[in-house]
Amino acid sequence: MATEVTEATEATGTEEQPPTLTVDELAARAGVTVRTIRFYSSRGLLPPPVIGPRRVGHYGPEHLSRLALIEELQHQGMTLAAIERYLEQLPPDLSAHDLAIHRALVATWAPDAPEELTRAELERRAGRALGDEDLDRLAAMDVLARTGQDDTFRVDPGLLRLGVRLLDVPIAHETILAARTMLVEHTRSAAHELTRLFRDEVWDPYRERESDPEHLAAMKSLSAHMQPLVVQALVTAFQRSLKEELRAAFRAE
Repeated sequence: MATEVTEATEATGTEEQPPTLTVDELAARAGVTVRTIRFYSSRGLLPPPVIGPRRVGHYGPEHLSRLALIEELQHQGMTLAAIERYLEQLPPDLSAHDLAIHRALVATWAPDAPEELTRAELERRAGRALGDEDLDRLAAMDVLARTGQDDTFRVDPGLLRLGVRLLDVPIAHETILAARTMLVEHTRSAAHELTRLFRDEVWDPYRERESDPEHLAAMKSLSAHMQPLVVQALVTAFQRSLKEELRAAFRAE
C-alpha cells in the first residue's frame, strides 16, 4: 500500500518532510500532551523518533498522522489493545499520506466534535501562520467557520490537517471543492450499499437467531471490529484503483 501511494506521490510531486519536530512541538501540533506521546511510545503505538544532535529526538509527519489515527480510533470507542491490533495489521512503512487516508476514512464513521480555537491556537495546531486568504479557503472547505467573536473559529479537527496541506497544493480552489463533492457523493453511496448489505445479510438473520448465545457473541465481536476492517478494505481498494487510474492517465499523455 505504501508503494502505491509513493508512486502517486511521485506523480504529483509531493515529498515526505524530514522529521524536525521536538516532542513538545509534536504534542502542540497533535493537540495532545507530551505525557500522552510518551505513553503511546511505550506501548509501541508510535515509532521511535530520529535521534539528532545532543541526543534530541525529532518527529515527522508520519508520527503526527499516526497520533491522529490513534486518537480517532479512540473516539470510535476502541480500547488500546484493539488499537494495537489494528495498527499491527498495517504495513510498518506506511507514509504520513497513507496514515492520513486511514484517519480520514475512520473519521467518516463518527466525525469529531468541532472545537472553538483562537487564531493563535489555530495557527499553533496548523503549524504555520494563516493569512486571511488561507482562512477563507479553509472556511470554503468546511474546515472552519467564523464565530461572532473576533479571531475565534469553530474548527473541525478531523479536517484541519488535510485542509492546511491543501493550502499549498497548486490546484485551483474550485477544483479542490469539486473533488471534495465527488468524494462525498461516492463515499455516501458506498456507505449506503454497505449498510444495506449488512442489514440484509447479517442483521436480519441475526434477529431471527438472537436467542442463540454463540451467535450473539459472534455479533458482538463483529460489531467491535467491523468498522476498522471496512475502513481498511476501502483504503486498499481506493488506493489500488487510484494507482491504476493515475498510470492510465499519465500513460495517455
